[in-house]
Amino acid sequence: MPLQRSNTADKFIVDRRKPHRNSDVARAVRKTRDRLSQQAGSLDFDRELLKLHARAMVSAVAIPLLVLAVAAIGRLAGLDSQIAIWALSTLLCYTIVAFMARRVERTEAAELDPAQTRRDFLIGHFLCGLGWAWFAWVGCDTCQVDQFHVAKAMVILVAMAMTAVLASSLGGALFATFAIPVAVYVYTVMRQWTPIEATMAALLIAALPFFGYVARHLNQASLMVLSFRSEKDALIAEVETAKSMSDEARRRAEDANLAKSRFLASMSHELRTPLNAILGFSEVMANEVLGPMNNPTYRDYAHDVHESGQHLLDLINEILDLSRIEAGRYQLNEEPVVLVTIVEDCCHMMELRARNKDIRVIQEFEETLPRLFADERAARQITLNLLSNSIKFTPSGGEVRVRVGWTAGGGQYISVKDNGPGIPEEEIPVVLSAFGQGSIAIKSAEQGTGLGLPIVQGLLAMHGGEFELHSKLREGTEAIAIFPLSRVMEELPALPTKTVAVARGRR
Repeated sequence: MPLQRSNTADKFIVDRRKPHRNSDVARAVRKTRDRLSQQAGSLDFDRELLKLHARAMVSAVAIPLLVLAVAAIGRLAGLDSQIAIWALSTLLCYTIVAFMARRVERTEAAELDPAQTRRDFLIGHFLCGLGWAWFAWVGCDTCQVDQFHVAKAMVILVAMAMTAVLASSLGGALFATFAIPVAVYVYTVMRQWTPIEATMAALLIAALPFFGYVARHLNQASLMVLSFRSEKDALIAEVETAKSMSDEARRRAEDANLAKSRFLASMSHELRTPLNAILGFSEVMANEVLGPMNNPTYRDYAHDVHESGQHLLDLINEILDLSRIEAGRYQLNEEPVVLVTIVEDCCHMMELRARNKDIRVIQEFEETLPRLFADERAARQITLNLLSNSIKFTPSGGEVRVRVGWTAGGGQYISVKDNGPGIPEEEIPVVLSAFGQGSIAIKSAEQGTGLGLPIVQGLLAMHGGEFELHSKLREGTEAIAIFPLSRVMEELPALPTKTVAVARGRR
């Protein structure tokens, strides 16, 4: 993603002054929260249940098919035209309910009046119930159907079960539809009251509260589904919010990184120009190139100025190196290198400094190590940083042990171990962070930038390697730089001398 310049200076993560960047996300989050982040039993859940009931009624064809089947079987059984008129009137009632449901389904949930819509639905189901009451009243004096009242009871029982399932989202719909039909059926069979008819009447009376119980549990299941959907969409809203915040934070981080890069590029030029003069003139004065200095204090001041300028130059170089590594702009000049040779040269470079502190540098190198495909400058910088830290914190009379060898995975490693004061375990993450210094370094007032180990980590990461730091108080510290197996180059076998001579002779 290309870096973009930002003129914002506020401390908010979401940029309030850029509404075109945040308005879409904010609107979606607000709509989701307002619509679905509700508690069960609220008006919003009532509206959702009414919408579910409307969808069920629009797609419900089972009951109208049952009505048509009953009317067709009744005509075949010898019933008069009354059964056809009943079927048409009942289908008209269900059509009215379907049109009402279609209108509710097309209306936004927020625009529904739950009380009015519920009342309209119950009235529609009551009208359908009058149709079923008519069916319960229909007689069959001339038809050839035995146990006609039993057949009617079975039809009403099936219709009751279908309604309990389809209209479960609307509480009271089952009783509004079938309370009167069941009462009418019981009244019609009381005139004959045979055992089988009494049994069917009792079955219908018992089935009505049973199917009401089933409908109630289905209604609770629908509420639970709505609640789960609400929680899911609330989580989606939270994710969208976090995403918008992270996008804005990333944009601001990119802006800050661009500003940092520009600042470092500008300041490195602005600082190095006067530093060159400071270092050059202070060195001339300290070495008395143009003549002796009568006051020795001035000579000491010139040494101090030169050392301070050199320290500042090293700091600038390390900051630039670390910033390039973090930005992914550090270019590796990879070539076959001998790791032992590089480490040996670095040890010679640091030998004078170690001798001044009476520190022994012990070298333990494995022989016949193959070449490593790496950046020689980076490998030297890694080694010098590790050696510099060890010599800096090792007391006089101590020793620094440098080893180069194979890793267990077939790679190569550089190990620098000292017997200095060590680092507390809880301070190791601090030491590995940029500009981080442990308590030992602060107490001993050792001069340093706190960038050496982060640079080592970054350079090793660019090579695909790893960095390990092991330390214990009063026992010393061991820093290990590991290059992976993929960087180790295979040794090719030498060509036989005789074969080469024969080949030349044939030419």
